[in-house]
Amino acid sequence: MGLLGGDLPFARTLTVQDLEAFTALGTARSFAPGEHLFSEGDRTTHVLLILTGWSMVFTAVDRGATRLVLGLRGPDELLGELAALDQRPRSATVQALGAAQALVVPGEGFRRFLAENPRAGSRVMTQLASRLRDSDRERSALASLTVVQRLARRLIELSGTDATSRPGRNGGAAVVQLAQDDLAATVGATREAVAKALRLLRDQGLVRTGTRKVEILAPAPLLLLAQGPPGQPGSGRRPGTAGPP
Repeated sequence: MGLLGGDLPFARTLTVQDLEAFTALGTARSFAPGEHLFSEGDRTTHVLLILTGWSMVFTAVDRGATRLVLGLRGPDELLGELAALDQRPRSATVQALGAAQALVVPGEGFRRFLAENPRAGSRVMTQLASRLRDSDRERSALASLTVVQRLARRLIELSGTDATSRPGRNGGAAVVQLAQDDLAATVGATREAVAKALRLLRDQGLVRTGTRKVEILAPAPLLLLAQGPPGQPGSGRRPGTAGPP
């Protein structure tokens, strides 16, 4: 399970000249916290290169009743490339977690850039394949892990990024800053199920909860819980890292 792609962000794979050429194709736009960068079902074809801030990618499940978070995207990452390439409706919604800024590149210009830069085109195809594999792993985890295990994995993963976390007081434990609704969406569970799982972790002294935050008090045992027993899918691998191809 991993919300954070393990690959090098798109912009960092480009040469200085290619990055300058790509940047010249677009215009910068600012997004307010909570604003949608894309909406699922939209028929737009432009791509976004995140310049600052973090965004959450999610899709509607259960006939739109709940959300499933597919990933978190940060600076230098590319968004919207699938719709730009196949020109079909957007497959997911992207929402700014805080204030964000992105470069908006028209789909036609993006496709022309890839045609003129085979190395960049190959990189985009590799990224799409990697995200597809991540989606497959997410579905496998939903079927094989308990809510408590999935939550433990997600807390360990999110505590390691500035997308959703900050250091605790006096350099102490990390604090994951997400509302329970959003946290539930990252593990594919209901808010009630996540609240129960958090209560179990809190009773064991592994976390402390507050308004829109979860403080990691005991990362080592939380990691053991996240990894699960030997032989279980994903055991022995740190949450958020890619498995074998």
